[in-house]
Amino acid sequence: MSVIVRAHPVSHALKAPFRISRGVKTVAEVVEVVAEADGHVGRGESVPYARYGETVDGVLAQLAPALAADDVEAARAALPPGAARNALDLALWDLRARRTGVSVADATGLPVPEALVTAVTVSLDTPEAMAAAARAVADAPLIKIKLSADDPAARLRAVAEAAPNARFIVDPNEGWTFEILDGLKGLLADLPIALVEQPLLAGADQALEGWDPPFTVCADESAHVGDDLAALRGRYQAVNLKLDKAGGLTEAVAMLRAARALGFQVMTGCMVASSLGVAPALHLGGASDFADLDGPWWLASDHPGGLRVERGRISPPKVGFWGDGVKAEGLWL
Repeated sequence: MSVIVRAHPVSHALKAPFRISRGVKTVAEVVEVVAEADGHVGRGESVPYARYGETVDGVLAQLAPALAADDVEAARAALPPGAARNALDLALWDLRARRTGVSVADATGLPVPEALVTAVTVSLDTPEAMAAAARAVADAPLIKIKLSADDPAARLRAVAEAAPNARFIVDPNEGWTFEILDGLKGLLADLPIALVEQPLLAGADQALEGWDPPFTVCADESAHVGDDLAALRGRYQAVNLKLDKAGGLTEAVAMLRAARALGFQVMTGCMVASSLGVAPALHLGGASDFADLDGPWWLASDHPGGLRVERGRISPPKVGFWGDGVKAEGLWL
């Protein structure tokens, strides 16, 4: 089978600034890969992430050999985990489903749920602004709170008061020291916390060894691929799977199974991306304890027929959008 592969950058404007402890973004810069064979077209999207030294130009350069390769599957396997391999891997999954008529759900044994609770994110801001953002999504069952080392207690209290019926994922994005985390132990224990996600730098999380908090601590930046997981036991009780970190659905499915075998709870997360980048993660989200897949919700304009996030629940895209083996009608130009 001869596969023609193309890659190009796409910019998606956000409806509001997205702030975390490392900075702020107003645009989602992604790379889209299109793979064609036998009149069928598969698509994938990834988000180059500066935290891991990635840029759009760098990802396109990584993909260049695959675009010219005779064996695209081998070229995909030769790429390291990260955004470049993710975009190509997702495009090949979609293409395979369209060529064979076997959906990704059937191929992986991971069906897409009709409705899935997803965290909706309150990005980092003043306590007052975060409270206002929380009130706007207070009917969501699960809210992610982005925090930094700057007075996290005030921001936690503000969001909790504004959304009294929600559970919370607290996410400092590596922005705390162990002293900050330990000092917040009492407050966090008093709140309906689902997870505390990656509070410490990935290279400094040995401080969590043997620590016994009254809440679940989830690895994000410390967990990229399945081989990372065994070393995280004793530090974390949960892991966050992301397609961009794992380098595609192929590795992420294996990582999901490895995490379960090691006794971890699992959250499926995403970067701020379009529905094309997030729809494949629904297969993982349906098999996870938690989902944080509100990336497309942040876009000013998403792909037609994409995911829908309403009241903290995500619905799958229209038939033919990605991975279901059905030809897309009117969804792609």
